[in-house]
Amino acid sequence: MGVEVTIEGLTKSFGRQNIWEDLTLTLPAGEVSVMLGPSGTGKTVFLKSLVGLLKPERGRVLVDGVDMVNSPTKDIFEARKKFGLMFQDGALFGSMNLFDNIAFPLREHTKKKESEIRDIVMERMEIVGLLGSEGKLPGEISGGMRKRAGLARALVLDPEIILVDEPDSGLDPVRTSYISQLMIDLNAQIDATMLIVTHNLEIISTVPDNMGMLYRRRLVTFGPRELLLTSADPAVAQFLSGSRAGPIGMAEEKDAATIAMETRNGLSAHTNKPRPLVPQLDPTPGMPPRMAVLRRKKRVSGMLHTLPPAARQAIEATLTPSEAGYPPGAPTQQLPGVPAHGPAPAAPAAHHGHPGHPGQGGNPGGQWT
Repeated sequence: MGVEVTIEGLTKSFGRQNIWEDLTLTLPAGEVSVMLGPSGTGKTVFLKSLVGLLKPERGRVLVDGVDMVNSPTKDIFEARKKFGLMFQDGALFGSMNLFDNIAFPLREHTKKKESEIRDIVMERMEIVGLLGSEGKLPGEISGGMRKRAGLARALVLDPEIILVDEPDSGLDPVRTSYISQLMIDLNAQIDATMLIVTHNLEIISTVPDNMGMLYRRRLVTFGPRELLLTSADPAVAQFLSGSRAGPIGMAEEKDAATIAMETRNGLSAHTNKPRPLVPQLDPTPGMPPRMAVLRRKKRVSGMLHTLPPAARQAIEATLTPSEAGYPPGAPTQQLPGVPAHGPAPAAPAAHHGHPGHPGQGGNPGGQWT
């Protein structure tokens, strides 16, 4: 099973430009989490900071007792072996065929024999659906195949934590659907902790167990997927609706006069309604069940009382009474028209509260982890 990743007070700047500050959250072990946010909010910088490729000015990233920010270099290098990192473009060597690209970490960081390396590489290529393409060069294959090759390379060292940077970048909707299913199937097979950085609405809606959002150099919130998908926070609602109306503009945030004008015209209220909740993807038939689902149910049922009504009701619709903590025979607070324990539809919007207040809006402290 994957390991838990604890982020405490993480702050990163480049010169005078503050990228984000005081990020605090926990990636639950073995679950799939997504970090979303408008372009330019430092999502890729966040990934690189987790694995120790960039050094934040303040804060800690704890992985099995090792601080990826402040520990000695040798300890960070050793802990980095627990990570697999898939970059946006696959980051493949153009002069190497796919087999050699995927084998590169094994040849670089292990003393395995070539026969062992071949077995591992071919197994990982089978997982991502690339068997038969091992002799091709990166320039001879599609963007989607390059991404899958990059993912296979991230898997060869048996990582406990997988970081995926915008897997949908440059892909059409059909290929994005395949990538989404691949993420779920991969988690079912290896039970690793996964963090996906994206702003693709399909991935956001169907893949993660947990979600967070970066905006205006802060973590808006992080918690169960239902918390963001039912959120009434203006920035979250605008982002999930893909609307121009709201605080997010071309330069990340709009001026107060523009927002006031939109409010007077009723644009935000009309456009940024909560998106209907769709069921999370299941593993492909024949795959093992996702152990993350059982662990998440147990973890989330223990925090139901801390969540806003919309998120709580959406989660309860997917739980049995005993999983939700109700005594046998007790009535559950079920949404109107929702079949018992079926997929959660759109829930009423939660009230937007002050940042950091449990279950309402900001959560810079990452309480719902």
